[in-house]
Amino acid sequence: MLDRLIRSVGLSEFVSVPGGFAAGTRRLPLAIRGLPPAAPLICYEVVFPAEVAPQGPRAGFMLNLTNDGWFGQTSGPYQHFAQARLRAIEEGLPLVRVANTGISAVTDGYGRVLGSLPLGREGVLDTGLPRAGPATPYSRFGDLIYAAMLVGFLLLSRGLRRH
Repeated sequence: MLDRLIRSVGLSEFVSVPGGFAAGTRRLPLAIRGLPPAAPLICYEVVFPAEVAPQGPRAGFMLNLTNDGWFGQTSGPYQHFAQARLRAIEEGLPLVRVANTGISAVTDGYGRVLGSLPLGREGVLDTGLPRAGPATPYSRFGDLIYAAMLVGFLLLSRGLRRH
């Protein structure tokens, strides 16, 4: 759709990009020379568990690029970072979070902060990238875990009623 719009307004010669602007059919890890494959997450995509896991091979870390400037000096950036840390724990993957106004940080797959730049601080964060942990049950089965728990509770409650 975007390709058609660009052609219709005569901008195609100015934005000639290999591959075009069409959405892909699946999420794949991003190959970055010298690093493990990354699961790229732009801004608030990191809030949604279904957006985190690539649909191909497992990533070695999550890369979250975000603009938290519109939150201002509120609790928003802290909440956004806390949600990103939860995704790292769910997936067992390190998180590299780069925010234009902070909070930028590197966490391990347990959500522990290994280095960070606070809200409103410019700077360079130089820290190692931890290795990915083993795939977690959530990273393997996703929300099926909750469905299985629900079925288990229903069966258990039915069994308790009979006794």
